[in-house]
Amino acid sequence: MAAAVVVIMVLAAAVAAGGAATDQAAPQRILLDTDMDTDDLLALMYILKQNRSEFELKAVTINVNAWSDAGHAVNHLYDILYMMGRDDILVGIGGDGGISDAGTIYPNVGGYLPLIDQGITTVGDCRYRKAVPLEGGGRLDIDTNWGIRRSFLPQGNRRYIPFQQPTTQQVMIDTISAGPTTVILTGSHTNFAIFLMTYPHLKGNVKHIYTMGGGVRSKNPTGCCPKDVTTACTPQQCGDIGNLFSSYSTNPYAEFNIFGDPFAAYQVFHSGIPITLVPLDATNTIPVNEEFFYAFQQHQSTFEAEYCFKSLKMARDTWSDDQFHASYFMWDSFTSGVAISGMRNDKDCLHGNDFAELEYMNITVITSNEPYGIYDGSNPLFDGHAVPKFGLKKGGVHSGHVQTGIVDSFCIIEGSRKGRCEDGYTKEISGLEAVRVRVATKAKSNVDKNSRLDREFFKSFLEVLTLRDNTGRFDITAQFPFYREVLYKPNFVNKSRGKVTIFDMDMSAGDFVSLIYLLKAPVEEIDLKGIFVSGNGWANAATIDIVYDILHMMGRDDIPVGRGTSTALGTGILGCKYVSAIPQGSGGLLDSDTLYGLARSLPRSPRRYTAENSVEHGAPRNTGNPELRQPLAFEVWQSVKKQLDPSEKITILTNGPLTNLANIVLSDRNASSVIKSVYVVGGHIRDENDSNGNVFTVPSNRYAEFNLFLDPLAAKVVLESTMDITLIPLSSQRKASSFQTLLESLEYAENTPESSFVLHLLSLLHDLQQKHRLYHHMGIFLGELLGAVYLVEGSNMEHSLLLKPISIIADNTTSTDGQVVVNEQSANLVKVLEDFDSDEYYSRVANHLGNMERSAVIGSFTEQRASWSRQPDNLRVR
Repeated sequence: MAAAVVVIMVLAAAVAAGGAATDQAAPQRILLDTDMDTDDLLALMYILKQNRSEFELKAVTINVNAWSDAGHAVNHLYDILYMMGRDDILVGIGGDGGISDAGTIYPNVGGYLPLIDQGITTVGDCRYRKAVPLEGGGRLDIDTNWGIRRSFLPQGNRRYIPFQQPTTQQVMIDTISAGPTTVILTGSHTNFAIFLMTYPHLKGNVKHIYTMGGGVRSKNPTGCCPKDVTTACTPQQCGDIGNLFSSYSTNPYAEFNIFGDPFAAYQVFHSGIPITLVPLDATNTIPVNEEFFYAFQQHQSTFEAEYCFKSLKMARDTWSDDQFHASYFMWDSFTSGVAISGMRNDKDCLHGNDFAELEYMNITVITSNEPYGIYDGSNPLFDGHAVPKFGLKKGGVHSGHVQTGIVDSFCIIEGSRKGRCEDGYTKEISGLEAVRVRVATKAKSNVDKNSRLDREFFKSFLEVLTLRDNTGRFDITAQFPFYREVLYKPNFVNKSRGKVTIFDMDMSAGDFVSLIYLLKAPVEEIDLKGIFVSGNGWANAATIDIVYDILHMMGRDDIPVGRGTSTALGTGILGCKYVSAIPQGSGGLLDSDTLYGLARSLPRSPRRYTAENSVEHGAPRNTGNPELRQPLAFEVWQSVKKQLDPSEKITILTNGPLTNLANIVLSDRNASSVIKSVYVVGGHIRDENDSNGNVFTVPSNRYAEFNLFLDPLAAKVVLESTMDITLIPLSSQRKASSFQTLLESLEYAENTPESSFVLHLLSLLHDLQQKHRLYHHMGIFLGELLGAVYLVEGSNMEHSLLLKPISIIADNTTSTDGQVVVNEQSANLVKVLEDFDSDEYYSRVANHLGNMERSAVIGSFTEQRASWSRQPDNLRVR
């Protein structure tokens, strides 16, 4: 190991000397399009650390239809750039433009959907994205960077703001039109394909494309049986060309980045722009082996190196088996090295690459499966079109069956564990469809045979990340001279306790206002013991961190938060059935995940989601701090249930899909016996006016309401049970949806930090609703507050309840799922909130939030920053 250290130090000096000797020519401009996965972070840091007189990263755009979600990814990127002192770099994400049925591409298509499924909006199915896990090791862990992001990165002023955030296409246009630019793609190709198809006149400014993706002649080394195995072993991905671990039984040929949007990749490869492809052929030869891992562990002398190592270590510690060092590769980071070396050598008219062996091959990207010219409902480019979309050729290579997801009967070969679909395969071919591409075939060995590092790129990566030039300025603890993490917990000694309550939320804007309202209630009336969050509603699972921040603000760090599942009941652990009806862009997940840009104004809680885990809870091994593990909803349920006195029962308020409660009822046979009552905010009961529901993205379903539509089977389990249920339907919510009235009431009420925050949030929603059609539905979230108000104030409000026999439609038919039917033959009766005094309602909300009692302990991140910037007095205790 000492030899490796010496080599790295010598090379660092050589790099510094080489940088000083470079000529004064303009630096080479770079645009990086990334999906912000863990290996993308390593690639980003490697590029940021280059000598800026030689290489200048001008812009980063984020690919949002694969491993990360837009709102979390963009703020993560802003924090990294802030740490690195690079707030000058343009950041582009999303956009709400669409593509017409005829193939007209409108401005600012956001890339939320693969090109084949992109319509006019950001609503659509997750055909290819189903291959990406939603929770452990998938989008949840990437959105939070395993929980490390919030514990390590500093927070600056840049953040997502509705209609102020530059879109991906805007940033690509501005960057590439400004001068010759090298483009590096480390995610799916959707964003760049849209750019090329929309602005072909700017192709000339793209000097070269470097992309990680695909497999040409590769043979997957993972999933193989050990040579000395003594028990029965069935190989999995072993020998496959691709790496789709979640879909090799239907497609053994594709790699994740290309599979994310095969048609887009085809457009990029066939654009005529020079391409260097870094496929699995090469990356399979540079795994994160133990020697590199431990060398990296010893070289964390910069903030950026420390952040990257922490990320890589958590990926290792949470790996599903003991084969991490043979299964995790330097995918995107290696590509960044190949790109930097290629740019440098091409500029200096040198042949070859410092880190990879290169070879020219004739390849294409497979976008559909033979036989071509069939119309089986799988291919939106041809099905239902007299003239194929984008002017494609009938019977051509794009006209076959297109894989519909990770489960597709067309792709299954009877009697074989390997599928036949080739969507996303970077296939070596001859003929007119072939494109001549420079392909990396292998990572070069270390020229220093005495080093423990067996790859040349390993040396470069460690030396670059530990250089003092272009280094990170601080992490969160160094950003503030008196940074400290304090938990605020109330003292309820000698206080009587009210209803034992659990709040189940899907983290919409209305749910956060409801949470604040519940936290303001006297503990003698509402004893909030736990919170469930679901990841199959209006926010992605990583938004749980905002829940922690609000609890921290309100001095309630004692309340446990349980994470529920991310898919609807009966739909498996992968996919997006029902939740695909929620817009991914403006007015949808992007805004919910950032709380419309306001989440970063909240104080930062010491509690946060983390991937930390333990063997005790089913993990393959203990991570570094298993005691910090994020509890599941069912575990919080068990904890609250265990604390009950013999005379106590639990009241539950649900403000989202009923997935969590249904899973509890189905998993715990005694659950109903300890549930006193359930208040369900959701459902639409048709009235004499034949009024519509609110699932505006599914026009065929006129009468459903979102919360029940998002999990119809769960709604059926809960609402057709014998529990004492009060339904707060859409008709009542609509009576509590006047922004103007509530805002006026809040303005006249007393001012508290929490009332100011709610006023700011609701004013923003109202303003967006009035100015932009994409926000026409904001009243949905305002109406959700009614549930919390009725739970707290119901006995004091003038209101009327009716008993109604209802049933829920859950027959796997999109046009009827989630509808509430009054069924006179049903013995199932629920109480339905029919009416209430709306004037009194608005007044109660404003006065409650303006009450100085049980007010915020720390009102904002601004206040928190100030406290971390001065010598602390005695810590404030409640």
